[in-house]
Amino acid sequence: MQSESVQLLGEFIGTFVLILLGNGVVCGVVLRKTKASDAGWMVITLGWGLAVMIAVYVSGFMGPAHLNPAVTLAMAATGSFSWSMVIPFIIAQMLGAMLASLVLWLFYYPHWAETKDPDSILGTFSTAPAIRHNPSNFFGEFIGTALLIIALLAFGQNKLADGQTPTLVGGIVTAIGLSLGATTGYAINPARDWGPRIMHSILPIKNKGKSGWDYAWIPLLGPLLGGVCGGLLFDSIIKFVAHH
Repeated sequence: MQSESVQLLGEFIGTFVLILLGNGVVCGVVLRKTKASDAGWMVITLGWGLAVMIAVYVSGFMGPAHLNPAVTLAMAATGSFSWSMVIPFIIAQMLGAMLASLVLWLFYYPHWAETKDPDSILGTFSTAPAIRHNPSNFFGEFIGTALLIIALLAFGQNKLADGQTPTLVGGIVTAIGLSLGATTGYAINPARDWGPRIMHSILPIKNKGKSGWDYAWIPLLGPLLGGVCGGLLFDSIIKFVAHH
């Protein structure tokens, strides 16, 4: 077990890589006059899946590589992670996401001026629904994150080769994106949404509009509650199986 400081560094670096590559592919597809402009949803979902996989590989030797407050909270709720580390982990994750957003703003600097649609610009930072319907949007984030946690816990019940888990984690995120992500943009991670959204609100981004804080509670509470419920449900299943 690594020290707490090393684990926190792992969460910071891992979330930085996650957002740099994940939102990086969104920037490439959405911003104007990039070589990937209009490459489409398949590219974004595949890019995000690979981003998760690489981020877990990069940080997994330093700690549990949650990289997601919903994962951290779910693991604490099921008794596999210390409650005392929940807030420090979430802070590290948020800071990693915010720094990655700053780097992406600099990386794509000339393309913000070429992109005139404020909603498209916001979409390169945080999520937004295809159709604004709060109950449906919340349900989507809840179910997507619950499935993510169930899959992560299920991986631990299987005999996997060393180093295989990050690939599978990237795979489940890709599957969620393809099957369940098209309605809300599948935040399934409050740090992934809120860290970049904060940076969108404070950076002097050319042509940006509002940061959508009236919607932001959904990619916060939906994943947190969905993750805890998914974790507790799977924990109950494991206990049931063990006693039968």
